[in-house]
Amino acid sequence: MSAHVLMVQGCTSDAGKSALVTALCRWARRRGARVAPFKPQNMALNSAVTVDGGEIGRAQAVQAQACGVPPHTDFNPVLLKPNTDTGAQVIVHGHAVGNMDAVGYHDYKRVAMEAVLASHARLAAAHDVLLVEGAGSPAEINLRDRDIANMGYAEAVDCPVLLVADIDRGGVFAHLVGTLALLSPSERARVVGFVINRFRGDLALLQPGLDWLERETGKPVLGVLPYLHGLHLEAEDALPRTADAAANGMLRVVVPALPRISNHTDFDALRTHPQVHLQFVGPGQVPPPADLIVLPGSKSTRADLAWLRTHGWEAAIARHLRYGGKVLGICGGFQMLGRAVHDLHGLEGPAGSSVGLGWLDVETTLAPHKQLHTVQGRLALGDTVSPDDVHAPTSAAGVPIRGYEIHCGVTTGAGLAMPSVRLDDGRMDGACAADGQVVGTYLHGLFDAPEALSAWLRWAGLHDAAPLDLPVLRDASIDRLADAVEQHLDTHRLATLMGLHACTP
Repeated sequence: MSAHVLMVQGCTSDAGKSALVTALCRWARRRGARVAPFKPQNMALNSAVTVDGGEIGRAQAVQAQACGVPPHTDFNPVLLKPNTDTGAQVIVHGHAVGNMDAVGYHDYKRVAMEAVLASHARLAAAHDVLLVEGAGSPAEINLRDRDIANMGYAEAVDCPVLLVADIDRGGVFAHLVGTLALLSPSERARVVGFVINRFRGDLALLQPGLDWLERETGKPVLGVLPYLHGLHLEAEDALPRTADAAANGMLRVVVPALPRISNHTDFDALRTHPQVHLQFVGPGQVPPPADLIVLPGSKSTRADLAWLRTHGWEAAIARHLRYGGKVLGICGGFQMLGRAVHDLHGLEGPAGSSVGLGWLDVETTLAPHKQLHTVQGRLALGDTVSPDDVHAPTSAAGVPIRGYEIHCGVTTGAGLAMPSVRLDDGRMDGACAADGQVVGTYLHGLFDAPEALSAWLRWAGLHDAAPLDLPVLRDASIDRLADAVEQHLDTHRLATLMGLHACTP
């Protein structure tokens, strides 16, 4: 028996597709269904390592959590990771197949669709319900030919579609009616209803518009979801907004907003922590005083290293360290802190080498084979630092840590003798400066576990950090979304679309 398939498409990017699919995944699971998430094509620099050793978009990893299953490459068979304004690394079934520009990828879509349909078939055979997230908008006329992300996929597998729109942006009725108008007759026919997202106010004032919408389009409104404040869900790609309020005695953490920043979800725990003031600093902004500067991951390490220098970060980091601040580099940021970065094969841009910032005695050569691992280990901070050194972060050493690696770099050098993490598989990760002020690591997700987060905060100077468990907060947010579905959407119609009447909790 094949799964019931329901697809969620949006009138715009960030209309709420990811959140609605996450909510429906948890809601259907509560009803006893075997559920899987699916996104045929995703474009994002935030990715997660899967149980089968590949990478997918982080939104699908969160949706997998909502379903109670480990993330798998079939959940997101095609992932595009932009490395320029016109090109991207193309990842199929979890592994890179090469870099392509927009024209080259358009020609490749026939092959990509085969991968999409293969994953779809495997998931449909193994689950009761397949909840599918579209990408962007189905009304992008220029992208309709060979589409694999929205209606092209829906037509190929013959599935119904819910259309979601964000009322908080304004123009919600124009978004919905305009999107329908730009679809072909067969595509319009497969839209089975609307969901309006992020509503604030009195629903009675919106009701006349909903009645008009149903009369005008002949499509039902399945419900209006409220604006839910304080959700702890990972962003698919766009940098989250950070508070501009004064730090007021909190630990001040500053992150340069690199043009090709990747896996900025690493900072979700820091953004959430009540004693941490985290700020992303973009072009034209002067790096403010901080206790900790974190250089994040990058999809184009050498280009982003040049961007740092152009925007004054090299001098800012030197000044920060002179005054006793700490610096942490994650993945590409770790590579930047070394003596040099070599891209001899032109994997992330023009072939060549760049002089690093020089704060760690290592250098990195980018290699064609990407390292993809989920790992566990213990923090090694200060293991090789003299006990007499007052800067030694000994209070953090030995704390359990878990995370994941996604990188092409092979890093060598004497600095590796002072690792930041000792992994359970026997490998060492990262490097620490002798004075304990500068640390580099390849591990993403290094702040997610509560004990590890507290240890990193102690190293950075916050010795009385309140406990914070981001995975637990995330799961609570998923439950809040599912509760909203139960309370505000037409659950009878949803259950019919998903074939859930036969499932028992």
